[in-house]
Amino acid sequence: MRAGEGVKEYKCTVWSAGAGCHGSCGQKLYVKDGKLIRIEGDENNPWNQGRSCSRALALKQYMYHPDRITTPLKRDGARGEGKFVPISWDEAFDTIERKMKGIREEFGAESILFCQGTGRDVGGPISFLAYSYGSPNWVQLGLSGQSCYTPRLGAMKATFGDFMVADCSQFLEKRYDDPEFEYPEVILVWGQNPPPTCPDGFFGHWIVDCMKKGTQVICVDPRHTWMTTRAKHHLQLRPGTDGALALGMLNVIINEGIYDKEFVAKWCLGFEELKERVQEYSPEKVAGITGVPADTIVSASRTYAKAKNAGGHWGLAVDTAPEGTTVAQAITHLWAITGNIDIPGGSVIARPSHGVTTYPYTTEELVELYGQELVTKLNDKRIGANEYKMVRGFRGWAQPDRAIEACKTGVPYPIKGAWIQTCNPLGGQATRTKYHYEALKGLDFIVAVDLFHNPTTMALADIVLPAATFAEKETFRSWWVPLGVTQKAVQVGECKSDWEINFELAGRLNPEIRQRWGSVRELIDSRLQRAGLTFDKLVEQGSWAMPPDGPFKPYRRHERGLLRHDGVPGFNTPSGKIELYSSVYKGFDIDPLPFYREPVNGPVAKPELAQQYPLTMISGTRNPLFFHSEHRSIPWLREKCPEPLVDIHPDTAKELGIFDGEWVFIENQMGKVKRKASLSKTVKPNMINTEHGWWKPELEGAEPTLFGVWDYQINQLVPGPQDSQSGFGGGQYKVTQVKLTKMPEGGK
Repeated sequence: MRAGEGVKEYKCTVWSAGAGCHGSCGQKLYVKDGKLIRIEGDENNPWNQGRSCSRALALKQYMYHPDRITTPLKRDGARGEGKFVPISWDEAFDTIERKMKGIREEFGAESILFCQGTGRDVGGPISFLAYSYGSPNWVQLGLSGQSCYTPRLGAMKATFGDFMVADCSQFLEKRYDDPEFEYPEVILVWGQNPPPTCPDGFFGHWIVDCMKKGTQVICVDPRHTWMTTRAKHHLQLRPGTDGALALGMLNVIINEGIYDKEFVAKWCLGFEELKERVQEYSPEKVAGITGVPADTIVSASRTYAKAKNAGGHWGLAVDTAPEGTTVAQAITHLWAITGNIDIPGGSVIARPSHGVTTYPYTTEELVELYGQELVTKLNDKRIGANEYKMVRGFRGWAQPDRAIEACKTGVPYPIKGAWIQTCNPLGGQATRTKYHYEALKGLDFIVAVDLFHNPTTMALADIVLPAATFAEKETFRSWWVPLGVTQKAVQVGECKSDWEINFELAGRLNPEIRQRWGSVRELIDSRLQRAGLTFDKLVEQGSWAMPPDGPFKPYRRHERGLLRHDGVPGFNTPSGKIELYSSVYKGFDIDPLPFYREPVNGPVAKPELAQQYPLTMISGTRNPLFFHSEHRSIPWLREKCPEPLVDIHPDTAKELGIFDGEWVFIENQMGKVKRKASLSKTVKPNMINTEHGWWKPELEGAEPTLFGVWDYQINQLVPGPQDSQSGFGGGQYKVTQVKLTKMPEGGK
């Protein structure tokens, strides 16, 4: 479609809401008479090269849905009654300002939790609001152990001093045509099925692009997926045993001498200690732990280590393994000892484009944005920071398991309120869902910022503020590359962007904000100043920019002195080298070397539990039609997946008398939920696999139904709290013991 005849084209970088995910797709929005009429992928944007997902293509249905919240709402009646009345923005802001100031004056700013989920550009706005208010408790409430990317980030930061991603040419404007790029000979894909997975700073189809050019794939996954059927090696391990497998692969590579000896000698520290540690994990021993045959472990290790260049890609399953930070550490060591670091087609260092921070990932970024004095002050009261040294020393999160317990117990201090933004803990991420429901129900004041009612808004919110889709807002994005902006194309109702909402309240709660910036646009331009760009300049050049050569663009920056502040060749670690024996972990009172622990509630650790609940449930499988608990009301998307499914091996189904398409209960000691049976050999007979985030917008929203959340929310069955000595990782989403029973005929 082209602009003209009353149609205006807007190019933007997508960061939710609507598409939902953390992707950086370039999209073209076509607007006529103030209304979106079409959306297309931007073929000139190097990130997605014109591609769009099903969620982006359904944006019109999402934006103009009759159930969308388009004006501020105030609860009218008891919590859970589902009664809300429209109010003005002035009344909403005045009420929130009065309530939040009152709580701060009586109990301290730490008594309000600032709760985020994922998606939207929320990390920047919500941390901005929390810190402006003075609360240290910015938290992904319900996400046990912060078991989504943070454990991997922590392991990479400790090992390399930076973050890493598989190189699929995404840092180069010409992409695959750039002469600097070389296709990976191998990509090791660990715990993810990239094509249908929502992008997290990485577009899954990049791996497919590489495969078309000859890249071989090694897959680590307990399931059969599209990608495992095309892999050279599929290591179909027992859920939760990823750490043992990584150590077994290190054992093979080190003992056979097929690691990169020159790279290890020059750039790595602690190799001898690692070599000694991995002797405990022979292929035969690891085969007994993981269920992967020893010869498969050996052959896959050789394929990976002997490749000219090999990338590493991974998923959330790494984070949810017991000691997720340690499992991630072991996998990073595979990348390191084979020398696949910051080379074309390897694993490359990923820094925010142009050095612009959108979403502060590390303590260093928080200090840069807000100053050491404030960060130190907030750390002293941040929930979990005094219990877990890694929580204190890496990233700005409060520890989510401890935060919800504080709501119940008042320890270490009373929690009186919650700001819930891009977050549906009851319908999405919360383990021990009823525990979270009961704990949050007792808070004095709760604000939710969202686009649709969901179980959390219905059950808990006192005020609901209507957020904007990406087509309705100005924002900026710098998650690796490119540096991008989203320009506002339309206005729907009275909806505001997360930045607009949080900027207004931050200014009311902290007058210094208004002294520094007069508007959201000024704030964005101040962040972009480091890149020598402005919002308008980025819009003029297509809404994106790739970084110039230097510290924010591969390759071999460690050799060129581009990673350290002192300009000396090496890595941004305390030693200047890749730390296989981690001084950072040692400082956090964590074993400096990787090790393996059994899943705490798995069939080996608790055989008596497995006797009663013999099936291991893998939850959280991604569906390209939905993003976590979003999109269940969008007609095009729901039509393709109307009901929540559970994958059951045909042999298991036969044994239990379950037929394809029947409704079943998934049960364990914590309760039971409903699923529709899908007979599939994608899982082994002793496993089942199901999606998370299910609730039904077509059902009654008021209590006790809450859109059916108590019938369909799988995380009710996931135990807690997390199982990790670091405080990060170990959420038991992938290793939960359950049983299946048939529902009465006609039930669903």
